[in-house]
Amino acid sequence: MTDNQNIDTKNAAAARQAFLFDLDGTLIDSVYQHVLAWREALEAGGIHLAVWRIHRQIGMSGGLFVNGLAREMGRTVSAEEAERIHDVHGEAFKRYASQVRALPGARELLAYLTKAGVPWAIATSGRRESARLSLHLLGVDDDVPMITRDMVRHAKPDPDLFLTAAEKLGVPIEDSVVIGDSIWDLLTARRARALGVWLLSGGHR
Repeated sequence: MTDNQNIDTKNAAAARQAFLFDLDGTLIDSVYQHVLAWREALEAGGIHLAVWRIHRQIGMSGGLFVNGLAREMGRTVSAEEAERIHDVHGEAFKRYASQVRALPGARELLAYLTKAGVPWAIATSGRRESARLSLHLLGVDDDVPMITRDMVRHAKPDPDLFLTAAEKLGVPIEDSVVIGDSIWDLLTARRARALGVWLLSGGHR
């Protein structure tokens, strides 16, 4: 290989850009199903809140989510209580999952990126079990590059999810575009040093 070919190869690698997608509210229309599932779970744990309070925290790491809402009620939640709330949420969301749909254009976008050879991954604060329920809506296989809450030490608004997703794709985080529907996605993108694109599809303003 000549020196010029080496330079061209390096330039091509440097120009490679990845897209890192949030899942709920970004690719699939599931925010309100999650809100209702969380309301059930929180009420089972003795935390009674209006749904708008729950909605504004959607997209944050589940642990921070539960503790933050508990603080609004002037109480604390133990690790065991938080885990039980998570479990109830997971079971409740399964009942709502049949109502979830892919957002318009999401399937086509992922199919286009795949065909064009553009690297992409999903990075979600949800657990893998609940995230997998929605993958078939996007027309992708279970082995799609996907980083979930149970695969990293810290979730949104910490940058671990997107950093891990970029690493999995072999693309520098600085060359990645984070696409999400909540303020937590944009905050996480900034902390990860990636470009953030905010969609309004999750109902956040």
